[in-house]
Amino acid sequence: MEPYRSRVVEPIRVTTRAEREEYIRAAGYNPFLLAAEQVMIDLVTDSGTSALSVAQWAAMHGSDESFTGSRSFEKFQEVARELFGHRHVIPTHQGRAAEHLLAQAVLRPGDVVLANTLFATTRQNFEEAGATCRDLPIREALVRGSDHPFKGNIDLKALEAELAAAGERARLVVLTVTDNSRGGQPVALANIRSASELCRRQRVPLWLDAARVAENSFLNTLRAPECAGMTARQVARETFALVDGLFMSMKKDGLGNVGGVMALDDDTWAEAIRHRLLVSEGIPSAGGLAGRDLECMRVALDEMFDADHLAYRIEATAALGQELEQAGVPVLTPFGAHAVYIDGRAFCPHLPDEQLPAWSLSVALYLESGVRGWETGNVMMGRLDPATGQWRWPELDLLRLAIPRRVYSQSHLAYVARAVGELFERRSEVRGLRFVYRPPALPQFIARFEPVGGG
Repeated sequence: MEPYRSRVVEPIRVTTRAEREEYIRAAGYNPFLLAAEQVMIDLVTDSGTSALSVAQWAAMHGSDESFTGSRSFEKFQEVARELFGHRHVIPTHQGRAAEHLLAQAVLRPGDVVLANTLFATTRQNFEEAGATCRDLPIREALVRGSDHPFKGNIDLKALEAELAAAGERARLVVLTVTDNSRGGQPVALANIRSASELCRRQRVPLWLDAARVAENSFLNTLRAPECAGMTARQVARETFALVDGLFMSMKKDGLGNVGGVMALDDDTWAEAIRHRLLVSEGIPSAGGLAGRDLECMRVALDEMFDADHLAYRIEATAALGQELEQAGVPVLTPFGAHAVYIDGRAFCPHLPDEQLPAWSLSVALYLESGVRGWETGNVMMGRLDPATGQWRWPELDLLRLAIPRRVYSQSHLAYVARAVGELFERRSEVRGLRFVYRPPALPQFIARFEPVGGG
């Protein structure tokens, strides 16, 4: 059962298929552009969608809203330093702001950034600063049915070779935990330790995109023999000790509707980041946040490691994935924590890459059921090769069903499973889509599409 009770009820407006056809057409066949009231079950993201706890609401009521140097910041900083183990704690209004500040403060044209898999916004911020970004996932990460328990791992041999090849241009290595763009897969503590050793030998800072570090740590306690008997918090503490810094959206595992944080020890980098923050975000003791937001984040730094919460979340996600798998739906395994990923190409083998299988599936699922998901595939990561004029498609074209924390019940997820299963039985009816408008960056947010063949 869910390890919580609901005390506030938000009604769900049940829509008809005819209404949804009108809504998605007006949104340019981009589910992201739908109004929230047009969606029955919203699995577009687990970011900023958590239900807040009694403790979070209580802490917010006791906030200090002083413009600078507030008591709320001091309390948040104390808790963050104890958890992360780094001296400098810099709040931001969300994770993307932290990525932008890091990129603008420390990256220069020609720098090389290496990663297991960068999320789309991280990559965009780094590339806009002039850096070249290279993902180095392990081979198993590209195989949908591989049972490797840590498919989020970085390829250590490739990392060593790339560090040597880049030389002084190697500016930063980033590990995203869990690996969001390739299936929400965890990174093993042992892999982080080995990457840390390589980076320190080459004197290249290792940073963590820690948006889902609690889930990553809990999965380590279940899957890594060296972490047996440890708590998720203990694994996280060891993880933080292995890296030079971290940026973290507090809207995922951080159980908040807004907020982010950076933590590091390097005085020079911290000063440069704070300078950029002053220009674009606000003051260093707020980062664009109100005192009540800092209080909410402070409580979450403890709550997010609650064992009952994490166990239920991982079991509920796996239950959804297993129900889909039993219905024959091609899902990425093993299941992670924050989402279930469906292979768009395998679900819609009649659609070529140019007709965007996973994106087309997301639209078909909304029409079928009112459920909104999000693609992490051809639309998000496809790129036009300027040399050949041809599109380069990612290895995996996935539809992500991201589950908000403490929001939907098991019956809601059962409805999602039935809807996807019924659509799979009629998968040949899924119509392909093509771009009508594609912005130069982050197209998934504002691109518009039309059905292939009209209609």
